[in-house]
Amino acid sequence: MISSTKLVSSPGGFRWLQLAIGIVCMAMIANLQYGWTLFVDPIDAQYHWGRPAIQLAFTIFVMTETWLVPVEAWFVDKYGPRIVIMFGGLMIGLAWVLNSFATSLVMLYAAAIVAGIGAGAVYGTCVGNALKWFPDRRGLAAGATAAGFGAGAALTVVPIANMIAASGYQSTFLTFGIGQGLTVLVLAWFVRPPHGVEAPRKKRLNLPQSAIDYTPPQVLRTPIFWVMYLVFVMVASGGLMTAAQIGPIAHDFKIADTPVSLAGFQMAALTFAISLDRVFDGFGRPFFGWVSDTIGREHTMFIAFATAALMLLTLSVYGHIPVVFVLATAIYFGVFGEIYSLFPATSGDTFGAKYATTNNGMLYTAKGTAALLVPLASIISSQFGWQAVFIVAVALNATAALTALLVIKPMRRAFILGSEGTAGATIARAKPALGENHLLETPASYDSLKKTP
Repeated sequence: MISSTKLVSSPGGFRWLQLAIGIVCMAMIANLQYGWTLFVDPIDAQYHWGRPAIQLAFTIFVMTETWLVPVEAWFVDKYGPRIVIMFGGLMIGLAWVLNSFATSLVMLYAAAIVAGIGAGAVYGTCVGNALKWFPDRRGLAAGATAAGFGAGAALTVVPIANMIAASGYQSTFLTFGIGQGLTVLVLAWFVRPPHGVEAPRKKRLNLPQSAIDYTPPQVLRTPIFWVMYLVFVMVASGGLMTAAQIGPIAHDFKIADTPVSLAGFQMAALTFAISLDRVFDGFGRPFFGWVSDTIGREHTMFIAFATAALMLLTLSVYGHIPVVFVLATAIYFGVFGEIYSLFPATSGDTFGAKYATTNNGMLYTAKGTAALLVPLASIISSQFGWQAVFIVAVALNATAALTALLVIKPMRRAFILGSEGTAGATIARAKPALGENHLLETPASYDSLKKTP
């Protein structure tokens, strides 16, 4: 059933506190994804299971973390964010404790499932809560929250590596698992959902926002959702492929260990590229979110996706030059990460705030769908080389850029204006029967009068 969003005045500084809590919680789950690589070789040295078998745990984690977000988000919209984040904190702590005692691949895979459930609960809840607290700055809020996912790893990778070297990976899993889990548990007590949402500023003509809250089943029946989903898959597949294969690509280009000097720093091309990728990715998420709050979601998508296509084309032609490889991959990841801020913001604008966590969770499963396409990159590269892989990714990003501007923008605007017009006309016809004051004081009383468009 469609309902109107209850509008309230700005909650002031308290919402920024909620945003900060969400960012810290995201930082606490970052190591589940970005810190995992530090444990692979120590685990293999201990049990000799082989890298492919150990890395399967990472794949299981990503799929579980992605595909269960809509389920976890449904609990958020129904019972509130606090209990779901607390549950996530327990699960991520338990996951790394299990990893510290894992003596078989089965146990390692079970821990990956537990970690995925916990990470999805925290990720989906924090992003969804940010969308609800910041209807006027959804891009910035979603981008800052998503950036915490990478920033947390940047702060703890060195301590984790040092502890593995000094005390072993089992002790590191146990210590950091308990620490991360407890931190999320404590912060969860201070998480609050807004009682209403601030009315969007009407002067923001580039940000059409729905005043109607669509339930998840209604969202799944809208064509605009599936167009957005398709574009998300097209862009995410290229980024996930590049992130997963950047090492093999650098080695095949024979530049992985070539020294590169930039801005007074010198290191091997592959190491330099990975370091800059994390920095640019983390910066790009809130930056492009802020840009989208200013010039509009679709215009920002076009700029980002077109730039991504240009950088991938540059890599396909000049990627064998070390300095070009470093800079092109850095810029590429700087514009790639914005999908994790722009799509949540666009979803919230289009489908309303009340069910924003669940609706964004459904859209976020596009990352899991894209992950299923990543192995195709290895198949294409083995047959035709990495240049062919880059050309396919260029085509996907260029198509996504044009689709955002020429398809998503008019479809979304027509959907919002048309739906609100239908709902408004229905309510207007109902006013004589229910009474003007009754309608204004109790918006929920006429929810039943609104039909699905």
